[in-house]
Amino acid sequence: MISGAGDDVFTGWVSVPDAETGTKIADALVADRLAACVLRLPAVASTYVWNGETCRGVEDLLMIKTTRARWEAVMAAVRALHPWECPMMVAVAVETGWPAYMDWVRTSVRPS
Repeated sequence: MISGAGDDVFTGWVSVPDAETGTKIADALVADRLAACVLRLPAVASTYVWNGETCRGVEDLLMIKTTRARWEAVMAAVRALHPWECPMMVAVAVETGWPAYMDWVRTSVRPS
């Protein structure tokens, strides 16, 4: 459970293997009003440990604009569409921002 006000704006980060996967996830999140916007940052170099071995690769990074109330549903949607066993899915609360932008995010993800 995520504590705090449900309309707190969140920025989430999800790593994906390629542009096709990133586009599929971004389109679904925006279409379902789980995200106001998803930025896809291509070709991010990654170094990580997996199954005890150091690995290097190139992946894309999604930056997801949503709210605290929608983050659990964002993660469920990503899991349903993501090919990896353990994709990075993290989010941070946005402490401050341009009021008009913050309102746009909240309005965009409000269930219709």
